[in-house]
Amino acid sequence: MTLTTAPTNASRVSGAADQLAAVVTPLFAGELPVRIRAWDGSEAGPDGVPVVVLRDAGALRRLLFHPGELGLAQAYVTGEIDVEGDLLDGFRRVWQAVRERGASPKLSPATVAAGLRTAVRLGALGLPPAPPSSQARLRGRLHSALRDRQAISHHYDLSNEFYALILDPHMAYSCAYFTSDAPDYTLEDAQRDKLDLVCRKLGLDRAKPGHRHLDIGCGWGSLSLHAAEQYGVQVVGVTIAAEQKAFIDQRIAERGLADRVEIRLQDYRDVADGPFDTISSIEMGEHVGEKNYPVFTGGIHRLLREGGRALVQQMSRTTRPGGGPFIEAFIAPDMHMRPVGETVDLIEQAGLEVRDVHALREHYVWTVDAWYATFEENWDRVVGLVGEEVARVWRLYLVGGALAFEEGRMGVDQILMVKPLPDGSSGLPRVREL
Repeated sequence: MTLTTAPTNASRVSGAADQLAAVVTPLFAGELPVRIRAWDGSEAGPDGVPVVVLRDAGALRRLLFHPGELGLAQAYVTGEIDVEGDLLDGFRRVWQAVRERGASPKLSPATVAAGLRTAVRLGALGLPPAPPSSQARLRGRLHSALRDRQAISHHYDLSNEFYALILDPHMAYSCAYFTSDAPDYTLEDAQRDKLDLVCRKLGLDRAKPGHRHLDIGCGWGSLSLHAAEQYGVQVVGVTIAAEQKAFIDQRIAERGLADRVEIRLQDYRDVADGPFDTISSIEMGEHVGEKNYPVFTGGIHRLLREGGRALVQQMSRTTRPGGGPFIEAFIAPDMHMRPVGETVDLIEQAGLEVRDVHALREHYVWTVDAWYATFEENWDRVVGLVGEEVARVWRLYLVGGALAFEEGRMGVDQILMVKPLPDGSSGLPRVREL
């Protein structure tokens, strides 16, 4: 993608752009943070900033039927709206303007009414546009086994090759742990350090022969393989994504780990061969749903031996619960995030004792920045593999995610817990190790 900004002496032709600017400018309590270019060639807004391009009136029609985040996302992924300039810079300017001016980006009834009147004047009314083909369409009861398989398939079965164009060689699709800012320190190094951090918190560096570890939602096996290879433990990993299991099985064979790692195509609710000495779940708890979270934590309690440790790494959301309209529609259907304190409370209600909460929010900013850079370097290959619409979905996802963690609207935490022994002791060392 060629990145440009508006020319400093751009002509200001009165037309659709000026009318649209009159509708949205009040949302920012001051000058627009971006420039608008409409389908009739007219432009409005400041110079030298990213330019939001509305390619046809259909973009406005989509926004009328889905005001706010979802409509904007639909219009962007279909190409009805585009951004000339740095997309992340454009997002950052919008949120900065909102924050500094005390404005509200939420659409009021008055703003929606003004938008409707403008649409009438511009001849943009019509039937509601069809949802983009990349938007999820799930069936069945929320968080039933069938619907969960559909949700995971929508997100993860794009192909292993696709994710390899974004992730590091570990194929770790979760927040890394950056222990150095040296120029030669890479995302691969940071993901290895995250895997080591998890293993040491779980005490795998002191594991006895025959130690059994359960990796719930094992992804592409980064932690399962690392725990077996570097710490010698017996690992059971569960996933409901067939593409992921095929990928891990191949790596198990290549590394000669068949006697130490078993990957199952299995729902976490169906695991029945506990107890396990330790359990991990790395950024999978967001997908189990609000009502099912007690089932998830209850499963950890049921499958963990007394005195055993478990670690959950999980994203949190400090504003509205859930995943957000865009993420829930295009990336991770039925996803649910909540403030970390509520997650801790749910873990304790399951009979587990929380011993540590380690916030890693800034580390996710650096992680997503690395993913985004790799994604853009591989843009042509991504488009060739999944098509431009899906590629635009993922560009929007990575940019929006980076900014959400940067601005503190989302967080991520490692939560270490134990299943106490009958006498109430935790089995942990007297002196904190990490």
